[in-house]
Amino acid sequence: MSTPSADRGDTRRRADAVRNRERVLDATRALLADGAATTTITVETIARRAGVGGATVVRTFGSKDALIDVAVAGLLEPVVERARALLTETNAGDALRRFLPELIAFQSSHWAISEQVGNLDLPATTAQRDALTRAVAEMVQRALDDGAIRADIDPTTTMILIRETTHAVARSSQASPRLAEAYISVLMDGLHPDRQT
Repeated sequence: MSTPSADRGDTRRRADAVRNRERVLDATRALLADGAATTTITVETIARRAGVGGATVVRTFGSKDALIDVAVAGLLEPVVERARALLTETNAGDALRRFLPELIAFQSSHWAISEQVGNLDLPATTAQRDALTRAVAEMVQRALDDGAIRADIDPTTTMILIRETTHAVARSSQASPRLAEAYISVLMDGLHPDRQT
């Protein structure tokens, strides 16, 4: 039978472990966002930035690539959840119109990380990216089914337009909410069924 003091000790250790895990994830994301090449980022570098020991990093995540995977997938997860939530809260046309500025803002904040991890095998990150693509594709298909966007442009082409537009704005040296809004207005106006030929 455990004693109150032992229980408090276990609770403290668990809280410390959770804090350390978040510090390591934050440190990993910061290094990636700073443009540090994944080939030069080491477990030791991450641990030093997080203020923990290298053994803590290895014990918690197993490897550097596994840690990077958890860190990047964790950034994508709330974006995917937001896309899914919008599909349940409003019609698909409005969901698409509301989600695109948020997607651009996210990409603007994290494009450097995306560039850094492009060549790594990150299964959790790939799964989240695929989930995001599926959520946007569902918005597009539902908007098409509802007559909210033009039917003479196939959904695959619409997805390419959205992807290229959001990437271009996010990587622009002049990226801003105002620029994003201008791009989205032009895109959505062009997709409006009244523009159909």
